[in-house]
Amino acid sequence: MLVKTFGCALFGIEAIQVTIEVNIDRGVNFYLVGLPDNAVKESQQRIEAAIINLGYYYPHKKIVINMAPADIRKEGSAYDLPIAIGIMAASEQVNTDLLEQFIIMGELSLDGTLKPIKGALPIAIKAKQDGFRGLIVPKPNAREAAVVEGLDVYGVENIHEVVSILNGELLVQPVKIEGLESEQFGDYEFDFSDVKGQENIKRALEIAAAGGHNVILIGPPGSGKTMLAKRMPTILPPLTMAEALETTKIHSVAGLVGRNAALVRTRPFRSPHHTISDAGLVGGGTYPQPGEISLAHNGVLFLDELPEFKRTVLEVMRQPMEDRIVTISRAKMTVDFPANFMMVAAMNPCPCGYYNHPDKECTCKPGMVQQYLNRISGPLMDRIDLHVEVVPVAYKDLSSKSSGEPSAVVRERVIKARKIQEERYAEYPAIHANAQMTSQLIQKYCDLDEDCRTILKNAMNRLGLSARAYDRILKVSRTIADLDESENIQTGHLAEAINYRSLDRDNWGS
Repeated sequence: MLVKTFGCALFGIEAIQVTIEVNIDRGVNFYLVGLPDNAVKESQQRIEAAIINLGYYYPHKKIVINMAPADIRKEGSAYDLPIAIGIMAASEQVNTDLLEQFIIMGELSLDGTLKPIKGALPIAIKAKQDGFRGLIVPKPNAREAAVVEGLDVYGVENIHEVVSILNGELLVQPVKIEGLESEQFGDYEFDFSDVKGQENIKRALEIAAAGGHNVILIGPPGSGKTMLAKRMPTILPPLTMAEALETTKIHSVAGLVGRNAALVRTRPFRSPHHTISDAGLVGGGTYPQPGEISLAHNGVLFLDELPEFKRTVLEVMRQPMEDRIVTISRAKMTVDFPANFMMVAAMNPCPCGYYNHPDKECTCKPGMVQQYLNRISGPLMDRIDLHVEVVPVAYKDLSSKSSGEPSAVVRERVIKARKIQEERYAEYPAIHANAQMTSQLIQKYCDLDEDCRTILKNAMNRLGLSARAYDRILKVSRTIADLDESENIQTGHLAEAINYRSLDRDNWGS
């Protein structure tokens, strides 16, 4: 007897429908074809044990299973359940009338219970697009998949519950999630009010958040660089529903959505160690998986001890930072992962960490500071808009009982500035913030009066600022003006922006 069940294969952050054909005939053997990987090939033993341990009949006959389309690699153990149901339907233990109405995915334990899978949300979206009535997944994945409206999502614990759904007994009810559109996104563990002092650093991070600018914090050990960076997502605008769905899709494919969770509700904060590989940072592998820059999509990527990262690792970030998408090519496939993130980097000013320290003396030999800074290439530094010097917090600030400005207050100012930018770039779909401005847009929206041009010219000459600092200063000035709700860039806005280009100065590290 021939029956068909339906599943999905993951391709990047999208899903592709897979038809699983099961045919049982006279003879004794088990054939699995359709480009399965080893995890899929090993499913026979899991499926047989699961079916028998739940008291069902496993047919010891000639079983041929074809997974179509045959040119797409099928990987992972999530095909256990649709194959098992196909075998049970072909042996007349399951009603076949409803099989074509469901996508079925799940990994089987030997006792017939189900383990969670990766990619439940993309699979649910594909099921809705292809006109399926429902989706059957392990119970821990049900809330994530139920985010998709117009699709009956059943969270099941074992094969017995799947059989009851397909036989019309409905021992399990579909999962429903109410009020997602009206819920607020953004409940963070940290808050800016925790940070004592450092008002100038908080101001710089507010500017970075308002304009979507990349920022680097330079300061000695213990000055609070990591503490400040961890609070960066708390002052960014809350995730929109569209951003939450896209972010959740990426985390779902990576298997990072929590059990029984529906959506990623806060902006991601990713902080990879400096020993990370190229593939770990940008994504890759034989079957491409998202890397840290994609997991930071719509959030913050924090690179602590930036010069300690391998140069090759940092260089592969340049194209994704510019295009906000990473393309991974293999012989048989090309996969795109979104990578629209804000980079916050931190570093010591020198190998010993105390160059320019107000109290401690730097012990580095002549030339070592510049050699240390040269570990970061010019093209990468060119993509960082704000260079912020962090100094140790004074004792009077540390001992103060008064708390700083809370993140919610800062976030309101950032949201106002972002709305100004949304209206400004309404006719440019690819531009969402000042940091993304092209040269043409800089000329259009960053026009300077005579006083501002004089200040910028003098700063370039006096401070020895590099040519690449010019556009960055204008972009940051535009953001500072937006925070002040000023239509034009004023001299104060420009002067503050110039102050955030410390690493471009000729005298740094000399």
